[in-house]
Amino acid sequence: MLNILLVEDDEVDVMNVERAFRKNHISNPLFVAGNGLEALERLRSGTIPKERRIVLLDLNMPKMNGIEFLTELRKDPELRHTTVVVLTTSNAERDKIDAYNLNVAGYLLKPVTFSNFCEVMAALNKYWTLVEMP
Repeated sequence: MLNILLVEDDEVDVMNVERAFRKNHISNPLFVAGNGLEALERLRSGTIPKERRIVLLDLNMPKMNGIEFLTELRKDPELRHTTVVVLTTSNAERDKIDAYNLNVAGYLLKPVTFSNFCEVMAALNKYWTLVEMP
């Protein structure tokens, strides 16, 4: 079982992830934070189990965006090894470079259609089942 933290401020995108999980029979626990500050608080407080967790991260958010979140995450000795996959609408080269420089496991563009979104979630689920997570 993998504990997934979705860091996303758009309620429609949150609902799309939840729907895609159901459609693909992904039963992993899904936790949601609306911005980077909330995500850091949830990770540090232990409300999300420390074992086998991964973060799905949007970049464009209020209060603390995804790159700021990644910077803080990587500074924290307790959290710096957390696996993060960026799931965003940003196709900006600077965002990709910044994210990979902060050791993300992947950078995925959010698909426009729900069927493509489901395909991305299915591919991520396959990835999670193949990769050994601490």
